Amino acid sequence: MGLNSFKRALWVYHLNSGSCNGCDIEILAALTPRYDIERFGIMLVGSPRHADVLLATGPVARQMASRIKRIYAQVPDPKVVIAVGSCGAEGGVFYESYSLVGPLDQFIPVDIYVPGCPPRPEAITEAVIKAWVKLEKA
Repeated sequence: MGLNSFKRALWVYHLNSGSCNGCDIEILAALTPRYDIERFGIMLVGSPRHADVLLATGPVARQMASRIKRIYAQVPDPKVVIAVGSCGAEGGVFYESYSLVGPLDQFIPVDIYVPGCPPRPEAITEAVIKAWVKLEKA
């Protein structure tokens, strides 16, 4: 399946919504020469206004709830949200913490989940490529 309608690099904004940084380290590992996610034309950007994909890690901390909604609104349509790690999907080992208000999908719509604690860089790369295909169909 070729990429026909999405003829540019895929820009990804990385959002930490309250994680332990395990997933964040794996995302950075995907950028290293060993995995080299940029060879597929996938690049991290510094602003959600430039992004096609929102790559979120961690459960939602109380102070991040309103910020997550604001950041999601700043990403232009069409967009894809990827929840990286089990914490983003269900709260993970921190699900009963006093400072958390829930998993990511209670605040913004999530399109793709990447399971694991933390997930491997290969799984993160696969999820971003799935997002690319989803954007192509949009």
